[in-house]
Amino acid sequence: MTPDLLQFALYAAILTSLAWPLGLYIARLYEGRATFLSPVLAPLERGFYAIAGIKADQGQHWTRYALAVLAFSLGSFAVLYAMLRMQHLLPFNPQGFGPLSPDLAFNTAVSFITNTNWQAYGGETTMSYFSQMVGLAVQNFVSAGVGMAVCAAIIRGFFAREQKTLGNFWVDLTRSVLYVLLPLSILMTLFLVWQGVPQNFMASVSVSTLEGAQQTIAQGPAASQIAIKQLGTNGGGFWNANSAVPYENPTPFSNFVEMIAVLLIPAAFCFMFGRMVRDMRQGIAIFAAMGILFIGALALTYSSEIAGNPAFTSLPVDQAAGNMEGKEVRFGVGNSALWATATTAASNGSVNSMHDSFMPLGALAPMLLMQVGEVVFGGVGSGLYGMLSFVVLTVFLAGLMVGRTPEYLGKKIEAREVKLSVIAFLVMPVGVLGLGALAAVLPIALSSVQDTGPHGLSEILYAYSSATGNNGSAFAGFGANVPYHNTMQGIAMLLGRFFYIVPMLAVAGSLAAKKSASASSGTFPTHGPLFVTLLVAVILILGGLTFFPALALGPIAENVSMLAGETF
Repeated sequence: MTPDLLQFALYAAILTSLAWPLGLYIARLYEGRATFLSPVLAPLERGFYAIAGIKADQGQHWTRYALAVLAFSLGSFAVLYAMLRMQHLLPFNPQGFGPLSPDLAFNTAVSFITNTNWQAYGGETTMSYFSQMVGLAVQNFVSAGVGMAVCAAIIRGFFAREQKTLGNFWVDLTRSVLYVLLPLSILMTLFLVWQGVPQNFMASVSVSTLEGAQQTIAQGPAASQIAIKQLGTNGGGFWNANSAVPYENPTPFSNFVEMIAVLLIPAAFCFMFGRMVRDMRQGIAIFAAMGILFIGALALTYSSEIAGNPAFTSLPVDQAAGNMEGKEVRFGVGNSALWATATTAASNGSVNSMHDSFMPLGALAPMLLMQVGEVVFGGVGSGLYGMLSFVVLTVFLAGLMVGRTPEYLGKKIEAREVKLSVIAFLVMPVGVLGLGALAAVLPIALSSVQDTGPHGLSEILYAYSSATGNNGSAFAGFGANVPYHNTMQGIAMLLGRFFYIVPMLAVAGSLAAKKSASASSGTFPTHGPLFVTLLVAVILILGGLTFFPALALGPIAENVSMLAGETF
């Protein structure tokens, strides 16, 4: 256990030390100031604006910003859907894969344009290299860029004084991809190739195993897609078993670096927020709240997995290493628990173990991280603006407790901002509980559930939590590739993405137009331990009240039954 705890501490230290300077760099970028990459990339940026007819100095009202986001996402969906339906007619398809079915193409296109990357297919048996590179990898960049751009606009709204604009979406998107995602992905790709990840255009290779059987080993341009899947909190694997496959994640070193990549940009956005609002204490407070929730979730997952299954205590089964079912021996319980927590805290969805094989409470923590909206670091950009919706609600509740009009960053939080934040909060309950309830009672949906009893309900809850939360990880025992779930989960992904973005842009637009009020002796400070504690409590209470009944029937009931010796 001690080596695992030391690794957790090392992970936290390295993540924080890298996220701080990266956050300051991203803040300079969105403020329009020069960076160390500007001499090389600024001419490319200006050239792109000239070709696309973008006026970089022309700001957009929040409504125009939101329309630009929706229009770009709709166009991305149309192009990717067409590409997947005509895959057999396009080049770089040495395996001769056919087109995707209409429902699977819909689900996949929605998944990648919403930064979810839920995969109801096996990558190595379904997607051509053209679809992987030109379709999915491109969306890995631009869907992540959309989240980053929206977050930058929302931060401007929280800090702006009597302004009508939040910036320019096309400029923010271009800078997100060109200055942040692309350079980091190039470095990450080179690292992964060094570690042994393939980056080629070879067809699948057939080899003879030691037992004399024939095995097909998939090849392809994997390293470049794996790099952006982690850095952009996308998570879609080049292979079906995702980051448990040695070709995606060859060594303990690659495993550690990929886990850093999952949370690097989301963590950096906390410090970017502090710099952009001219008060780093605010960013540190949000980072601290996220860190507390992350540590709590990791502790629950790790302790459950390292304890193993009590049903095996009377059997000759070695559980000294903990619950190793569904885990890579080379990673063990520690790396599996840390990855599961990081990937569901972030809107990532990549996995290096099968969450369906976790202990009931070990699976509960990742599930709850998704259900609260993935605000514990969350996706690139989306995690921070999701957390800001909870900040608005927390400030409102604090104002009620002290009998003052709630304020945040010198702006009065009034009924409009609170109502819009509540709308954003309700996205997860509608998607998880509403659509999940339908999946739990309709025969056409129940056919996809592998297990009976509470674990079967957990499979449904996890699937719709992952889709609505734009996470993309799977419980593994859930047969998702059927027309019903492909369609309904596609709807859940759209709900979780755009019904969060539009209300939060509206909040930012409302705050941007307001005057600034100077802090007084009665102003509730939003940067100290008391506020951090209150913010964490609001997230846990709202999440608990909303999802506890369903969790009580799923993983909690399964854990109680397991302790009583009952199996299903």
